Amino acid sequence: MIACLERIVLDAESKPDDDVSSIPKSLDLQGSIESGGGVTSVASKDFGGLYSVKPLALIKPSGVEDIARVVKAASLTTHLTVAARGNGHSINGQAMADGGLVIDMRSTEENHFKLLTLNRSPYIDVSGGALWEDVLTRCVSEFGLAPSSWTDYLGLTVGGTLSNAGVSGQTFRYGPQTSNVTELEVVTGKGEITVCSETQNSELFFGSLGGLGQFGIITRARVKLQPAPDMVRWIRVVYTEFEEFSRDAEFLVSQKEGDSFDYVEGFVLSNNDDPVNGWPTVPLDPDHEFDPAHLPPTTGSVLYCLEVAFHYRNSDHPSTVDTAVNRLVGRLGFVERLKFQVDLSYVEFLLRVKRVEEDAKANGIWESPHPWLNLFVSKSDIVDFDRTVFKKMLKEGVGGPMLIYPLLRSKWDNRTSVALPAGEIFYIVALLRFVPNSPSVEKLVAQNHEIVKWCSQEGLDFKLYLPHYQSKEDWKRHFGNQWTRFVERKASFDPMAILAPGQKIFKRTHMINKLNQ
Repeated sequence: MIACLERIVLDAESKPDDDVSSIPKSLDLQGSIESGGGVTSVASKDFGGLYSVKPLALIKPSGVEDIARVVKAASLTTHLTVAARGNGHSINGQAMADGGLVIDMRSTEENHFKLLTLNRSPYIDVSGGALWEDVLTRCVSEFGLAPSSWTDYLGLTVGGTLSNAGVSGQTFRYGPQTSNVTELEVVTGKGEITVCSETQNSELFFGSLGGLGQFGIITRARVKLQPAPDMVRWIRVVYTEFEEFSRDAEFLVSQKEGDSFDYVEGFVLSNNDDPVNGWPTVPLDPDHEFDPAHLPPTTGSVLYCLEVAFHYRNSDHPSTVDTAVNRLVGRLGFVERLKFQVDLSYVEFLLRVKRVEEDAKANGIWESPHPWLNLFVSKSDIVDFDRTVFKKMLKEGVGGPMLIYPLLRSKWDNRTSVALPAGEIFYIVALLRFVPNSPSVEKLVAQNHEIVKWCSQEGLDFKLYLPHYQSKEDWKRHFGNQWTRFVERKASFDPMAILAPGQKIFKRTHMINKLNQ
């Protein structure tokens, strides 16, 4: 095995196909290893479209044993790294491995799908390579159940979102997706297959949740389920003042279940008729129209849209639903007559971004670069952020959604690896740019850097979500007082820094003899 991999590494440039093809036999892999320009080019890019590095090979494992063998084999070389790739939706090359081995987790998507009842509560065991959209449709159609916490876009793998956090409009109530799993199966950087939970191998469990792939590759997750509602009333209301928007949003996320909506998000839009950045982005139905005549004459350069949803069942009487929704909406101080709503099935609502994906693919912009920026900003600093970033830097929009909505720190487990601002209420800000491949991409990346630099210089309490840094000093600042724990977990579970090299947190080391003892 050692000789095989060393020969591959040394001769990769001269005989890549011959050498790589010998790996499955030497490692007794049940899956496949593919190389060559066409195959590895898939693993050399991601949704962000900003970086491209070529791996040595793309591995399609049949199961967890294949993944463990690959990681162990990499540990017996001096510099091979291993990256787990889900559906390729990282933005800054986080799932790439320059000259290393990329594992296609999608090939394991069917390995786990089992309903369990533990202490009278339902759970589903799913593969780390399964897409959340498939978990949704199968759980609802087969069991009438569904996970409670989601992301907006569900074409992401289970292991991928759990390695970051997994945030959407349900997070204020149920916490991120990392707060809704009770057990993981993980392949560590030592090539060990380990089952972990809050009570079993807990450091690996909490470390892997939000751990950016640094401690292990998530191959199975046990996810909490609840009865799935049948229908959703999806509502958008418009505000002219940030203070009023944030007051209502914070009020809704702070109410107990039954006294608020089931989903709360929001976004910023330009106060103009731009079809991508302005008024046309608000209506939920093509037949609905945004009439700017309802805006007061003092309205500024940007507007704010609060987006909420109310779950109900087919058996609920329409008047009952109307009464409950009207009671909640009646508490809000939005611009009168700028309210839009539609009713749709629960599954349709959760797959709402799927339609955006289909349209973007049809228009050819899905494959274009996406210089996205995601941040968590403390409530104490969000007004200053709005005043400078939204009202000045981004008042013309970003060529895509500018999300902003509050989250509750008490719904997050501080034992996980996720770094958060201080305080109970903080906001997620997501600048989701869709731009054509042109020189403007560099300008937009520079604008992202300018925003982060401004936040730092002004002393805002913020953290990057889906973080991307180039230096260890920046990573230390990101994790703050969690850095020591993060390093200790790395030393315990991936001491040679084999895993997730694209995060650029740790450099590969050569502790071969020590690891083999």
